[in-house]
Amino acid sequence: MKIAILGAGRVGSSLARNLSNNNYEVSIVDESKSKIDLLQEKLDVGCVVGHAAHKDSLQKLGVDEDTIVIAVTSNDEVNIIACQIAKKQFNAKKTICRFRDTAYIDDLNIFGDGVIDMPISPEYEVTSHLRELIVHPGANQIEEFADGKVKLVSVKAKKQGKLVGRELKNIKDDMPNIDAYVPMIYRKSKPFIPNGDTIIKDNDEVYFITDAENIDAIVDEFRQGETFSRIMIVGGGKIGYSLAKELENNYKVKLIDSDHEKCEKLSRDLDKTIVLNGSATDDGLLKSENIDSIDVFCALTNDDETNVMSSLLAKKLGAKKTMIILNNPSYLKLVPGFIDTYIAPYRLTVSSVLQDLRESDVAQDVLLKMDSGAEAVEGIVHANEHTSHLFGSSIEMIPMPEGASIAAIVRHGEVIMPSKDVTLSLSDHLIVFLEDKNTLKEVERLFKEG
Repeated sequence: MKIAILGAGRVGSSLARNLSNNNYEVSIVDESKSKIDLLQEKLDVGCVVGHAAHKDSLQKLGVDEDTIVIAVTSNDEVNIIACQIAKKQFNAKKTICRFRDTAYIDDLNIFGDGVIDMPISPEYEVTSHLRELIVHPGANQIEEFADGKVKLVSVKAKKQGKLVGRELKNIKDDMPNIDAYVPMIYRKSKPFIPNGDTIIKDNDEVYFITDAENIDAIVDEFRQGETFSRIMIVGGGKIGYSLAKELENNYKVKLIDSDHEKCEKLSRDLDKTIVLNGSATDDGLLKSENIDSIDVFCALTNDDETNVMSSLLAKKLGAKKTMIILNNPSYLKLVPGFIDTYIAPYRLTVSSVLQDLRESDVAQDVLLKMDSGAEAVEGIVHANEHTSHLFGSSIEMIPMPEGASIAAIVRHGEVIMPSKDVTLSLSDHLIVFLEDKNTLKEVERLFKEG
């Protein structure tokens, strides 16, 4: 499959690396010669220096009816025009278009019927992730599978929680009316697949699978009674503004930005949010705004260093929880324990694109922790009884690679917890946990016809 990537920024270069490593025929264009030269040194991809929305650039990339075009520059309008040219001039097989301004996504046909096949928006995805983590206090990561029917949630167990010191097989005794399954635990930063005899320990990061409506009840079993009411946001860009807008009617929200003009605009556009002009690394400002009473401190600027340092300061001054945007995970090693939740926007975009391009019946995969190799994968039994490796098989008969386990089955919207007696049917969604992402290809092969 031919892939043409337009834009060699963080998203584009990461896509080029991931796709070339998965044996796709990849080419990439960017106006920056230094970025292109760097990619050419490191990757086996076709490289072109040029404008992403110029016809001759797409021609040099070899765009034709067999090419998937992925427009991921930082400029929405350039991405749109590039997709229009790719479709109308070169009859591209598929176009994937990145949008920073989500208003464009509401009516894609305005750019031409069938011009943009798949819109992606890192900003929207990050805002959604952060909002859900605030709405569900105590959860460190929330992902959805099977079109939202199943939630994957991580929570750090605390000694005051009811389940700490107890075996996993006793969870049902504490929650008789709730179905939940624990497929993975991180202990001292290392993942492992537990069994019924595994004892939950203080500070274990526990991953569980459940229905969406059960999240708060289960989290409460591990941590006991957290509530959020006061939110402080650093950075008044698209993500910071969007998050404040979504939260301000139900929470007390403060937003800090160093740009005076931007603050004036934010004050006009936000109804209930208190907007402050200043630096989030100014301990005097944080103290004056009662940082010790803040439940969630969200550092959402475009600068990793600012996000890390302001969160470190906020945590030391008493903020209950910190959430940040972070593209370089190596910073976490410098300040262990001070960052509760971190999200890399470009990784969300890369994940969305890779999921769309998969040739097997793997609907999606989710990185469990940025600095670990563990993943959760959703696969679909789509083949028929004559070609499927999985159809009619019991759970215990599926040849899962070492370090992989089935966490849940979703059948016609119903969540089924795995047991040796369950037999797979067509269109079942399987949620599979992997201790090591290197086993992903083996798992993918299980869902291919043949």
